[in-house]
Amino acid sequence: MIYEVEVKFNEGNMIVEGNKITVSLNSKPERGEANKELIKKIAKFFKTSTSNIKIIKGLKSKHKIIEVLET
Repeated sequence: MIYEVEVKFNEGNMIVEGNKITVSLNSKPERGEANKELIKKIAKFFKTSTSNIKIIKGLKSKHKIIEVLET
């Protein structure tokens, strides 16, 4: 399934509405750390492996498109 993701920093929550996810991260957007945290949080929410989460678009943006592969 494909989701639009909006990343915010230091707000502490995650909201999923339909195919839109708003997620707050603590990691700084340096050296891919924020993307790694994003993948971990989304994998935990969907109860799947991090290898099933792919960032399709927006690696360096606060607005991303991700794919959650079905297991």
